[in-house]
Amino acid sequence: MDDSLLICTATALEDGLLRAALGENGGRVGGVFVRLVRTGVGPVRAASAVTRALLERPSARVVICGVGGAYPGSGLQVLDVACAASEQFADLGAETPDGFLHASDLGFAERMYPLEIDLGGRRVPFVTRATCTGTDATARLMVNRTGGAVESMEGAAVVEIAREFGSLCGELRGISNPVGDRDRDKWRLQEAADAAQRSLLAWIESC
Repeated sequence: MDDSLLICTATALEDGLLRAALGENGGRVGGVFVRLVRTGVGPVRAASAVTRALLERPSARVVICGVGGAYPGSGLQVLDVACAASEQFADLGAETPDGFLHASDLGFAERMYPLEIDLGGRRVPFVTRATCTGTDATARLMVNRTGGAVESMEGAAVVEIAREFGSLCGELRGISNPVGDRDRDKWRLQEAADAAQRSLLAWIESC
């Protein structure tokens, strides 16, 4: 494994500034070779894309960059940039009459993955769901279930694959919206994506 850095984004909206600064497929920044992979949306596509990228060239560090929603009570505001202290799958498990059982309660998976790379910004627990939360009621449910602060659709899947390959992992997301009743008028997707990318570029230059 070399000391290269693999940056993972889900969509073109989330990597325009990175590709403009680093080249369409990445490039060398100082003494570090940086690669970019656009994974697609959701945990399955993210896991598949990162697996292919790491099989092609193992990287010591894997970093996720994108947008996320802030859960109620997180203290995060739209356009803040947050760094993941941990990741977890919010809905991997089993529903029972007595409530949700996480896959870890069933002996099938870890509940929470700590992230080793501090990319700057406020460090908080992140949560991954295959379905974006779109109601206040579900937002409260997810907070109670996970203790999370930021929701996305890919993070935990990328972290799990990175761990399988022995890579350190970090995740940086710009807050595009509060998580709750779906209201697209409150979304600031491009501005949040740009904020995360600028923060990540500053971190890369400081390495």
